[in-house]
Amino acid sequence: MPIPEGIPIIDTMIGFPVADFGATYGFIRKQTKDADSKEGMRFPAEYMFKDVPEGHDGAGDPVASTLAQMDRFGVAIGVIGTVRDGVSDRALKEHPDRFVGRTSVDPNQGMDAVRKIVADHDELGTRAVTVFPAGTFPQVPINDKKMYPIYAKCVELGLSVWVNAGIPGPRLQGMCQHVELIDEVMFDFPDLTFVTMHGCEPWEQLAVKLMLKWPGLHYCTSAFAPKYYPKAVIEYANTRGADKVMYAGYYPMGLSLERIMGEMGDVPFRDHVWPKFLQQNAARVLGLEQT
Repeated sequence: MPIPEGIPIIDTMIGFPVADFGATYGFIRKQTKDADSKEGMRFPAEYMFKDVPEGHDGAGDPVASTLAQMDRFGVAIGVIGTVRDGVSDRALKEHPDRFVGRTSVDPNQGMDAVRKIVADHDELGTRAVTVFPAGTFPQVPINDKKMYPIYAKCVELGLSVWVNAGIPGPRLQGMCQHVELIDEVMFDFPDLTFVTMHGCEPWEQLAVKLMLKWPGLHYCTSAFAPKYYPKAVIEYANTRGADKVMYAGYYPMGLSLERIMGEMGDVPFRDHVWPKFLQQNAARVLGLEQT
């Protein structure tokens, strides 16, 4: 079935075309050991994707490029994950009605990471925090004590935390992102709103079990083309989890909005799930209902 019309879509993972893939993904490349990751691919998980959008060629405005794609495919608001790179913070200041900021932090930075969360929230109005455990160096597991000040600050400020879970696409060790580690975090922080990113595979059924258990635990579809959404997650959204699963894309990192929206209508969500999946759940988690 086609995507229902008239829903102001919130894309909870979107970005801007970049010209220098090496600079953007250098923090991952320095941890990899295989030659293809270091030199062969434009970005360290490119082997998983086809028809990756082209990078920014230096002409025109990358913010305008993303806005044009959003307008074309009915995306009302995009959540951007790096907010101090010159492009993203400009987008937040110039288009506050179209973009929401999510602070990316490295828990190895200790209190500096906590201060960054506060500064971005105060100065740029960011509404969430994101951590990529496998991409930190050294790696920091989801339940590591270095993560706890970040979780505590998110609870204090009323921010959701978005954390990669499951085997990472880049050729990095992945046990730091095992879904079972989330159980301990939710036990210790029952007031935390925690959103898993990048699929949770191969432990997606465990993710569903934990979402049933913990009210604050959610799932987003980042980095997955709709044809590959896990069946366990679709079934959960259609039954008891309609309020827990939300849309996230991966433009322009690995997927085009054209491909995502072209496949979206084939996802077998029930009618009542679509508005929650495409807009309402993200609005609630990000605190956009009051704006």
